[in-house]
Formats: sequence, C-alpha cells, structure tokens
Amino acid sequence: MKLAPSILAADFSRLGVQVAEAERAGADRIHVDVMDGHFVPNLSMGAPIVASLRPVTRLPLETHMMISNPDLFLQEFADSGSDSFLVHWEGNVNLHRTVQAIRALGKRVGVAINPATPAAVLEEILPDVDQVLVMTVDPGFGHQHFLHSTLAKIRRVRQMIDRVKPGCDLEVDGGIDSETARLCVEAGANVLVAGSSVFGSNKSVSEAMSRLRAKGE
Repeated sequence: MKLAPSILAADFSRLGVQVAEAERAGADRIHVDVMDGHFVPNLSMGAPIVASLRPVTRLPLETHMMISNPDLFLQEFADSGSDSFLVHWEGNVNLHRTVQAIRALGKRVGVAINPATPAAVLEEILPDVDQVLVMTVDPGFGHQHFLHSTLAKIRRVRQMIDRVKPGCDLEVDGGIDSETARLCVEAGANVLVAGSSVFGSNKSVSEAMSRLRAKGE
C-alpha cells in the first residue's frame, strides 16, 4: 500500500515543513489538487505551488488536474516539477490525445473517474496508463464523507486491471481515514490519497500516516 498525502488539507503557511514531514514519515508521493472553478466548483493551486515544492522534497509530485482543457497546462506543470498527471475521463475532449501528450513529456499518466462514472469507460484507455484514480467523493472540495457506494466500483476496476494491465496502480481519493483506508485496500486499491486525515488531524503528520498505514495494511 502506498500513501499520497494531499496538500489541499495542509497548512499553507507551513506547506514546505509539512511536506518534508510527510516525506520523513514514509509518504510515497505528494498529491497536488489543481482546480479551476469550471470543471469543479472551487479554485485551488497552480504551477507555482509545484515549483515551490520541488526543492523541498525528493518525492514524486502527482498533479491531479481537475480543470477544463488540461492540455493547455501540461507543459507549465511539467516545467515546474510535476512527475505525474491524473486527468479526468469526464469532459475531456480527446482523452487519448491528452494521455499521449503527457507521455511525450516523459511523465507518468493516470486517468481519474468520478463517483457517478462507470468503471467500464476505462476499458479502452487502460492499456495506455500507469494508474487509475477512483474518486470516492465528488471532486472539488476537501473534508467530504466517503461514498461507500464506490467500493463496488473499486472492486470492478481491480478486476479490470488484473485482466488488462497488471501492475497499473489503483488509487482512491476522497474521505480516506483509518476505517475507509481498510475498506479500500480490501476492495483492491493500492494507493491512498489522504488529506484531512494526514494534515488536518490533531496528531502529527507522522502519527496520522502511521495510523493510516497500520489500518490499511
């Protein structure tokens, strides 16, 4: 099981410190949520945040593009230090072209699907990606409650990956805590994105991550 702390829930006055603490605590990657107020009803961070984190951590910076027309911003984020991109199936004009554009930049690529999107849409694109992200909340905001109805979809995606692209990561994002982490891993996920339960708890980042890992494994 891999942990990808989401900086959306971090204290931005101490962002570099908290990311460094997450790295020392054994994080596998840092998850950067990018929102534009169009694809999702919220605004978050842009490429300058990625650039500011690049000297702070050796961990891969995973950029979750919850934006319209992600193709327009891939080069900027790549130049700023993004190591991988997650782009949404929903609303993408030409998903295959976007995936190939990310490949051309020499970056890892994944496809994300929202809770209401069926797993079947992944069938054709799965051979071309390194990971799949199943959203376990509707994207756009942190601090949401986990949608248990997504567990069946996680199982279906795991079966599809095992059949079509063994080795592809299956990541989940939204409402991940010590209890839902266990449920997701049991359903077949091997990468957990966690924001509030890592950066927003009353425990240290290290203690929070240790608890998540213990429950998930």
